[in-house]
Amino acid sequence: MGSQAIRYLILPGWQGSSDTHWQSHWQRSLPNATRVEQADWENPDPQAWVRELERHVVSGTGPVILIAHSLGCVTVARWAAQASPASLRRVRAALLVAPADVERPGCPEALRGFAPIPGETLPFPCQLVGSDNDHAASAARALELARQWGADTAILSGAGHINVKSGHHRWEQGFAYLYRLQNRSEQQARRRA
Repeated sequence: MGSQAIRYLILPGWQGSSDTHWQSHWQRSLPNATRVEQADWENPDPQAWVRELERHVVSGTGPVILIAHSLGCVTVARWAAQASPASLRRVRAALLVAPADVERPGCPEALRGFAPIPGETLPFPCQLVGSDNDHAASAARALELARQWGADTAILSGAGHINVKSGHHRWEQGFAYLYRLQNRSEQQARRRA
């Protein structure tokens, strides 16, 4: 399941990812996978979340693939907007699943500190996977974020927030997006070498 040299960093969203969430399953399934644990999952602080991501990115050796869900996707964009070139070079790619639109009307108060969402192109290959019925981001908004971030996009039909509540416990189908993204990033790395 992927190169042993790759480190997979799992970035849950608001309230974390339960043991039955696909991110937890992937963490148990992928070699060298680590969860970016946050001090407070209920009251997220954007600066603290970005600092913790930075700590994980620089703490190990080898290239990193980020696997983010919901508020974790916004954390990736915020981190990339302020990270050093040396830190950014460590990230090979990012899989961004069901990004939370923290700028939407009715967004929970706890998430509003993550606005505005950075709109700069991410400096590594990205795949955004959204849904046409996600309460946290409409399909149109997911497509807009993907365009801004320079991400390839897939909009799933009827997949909700792509979490346990929408029936995505193991989400084995999601591995196909990860593998394609990883292959693309490896080809890009070989071309640069």
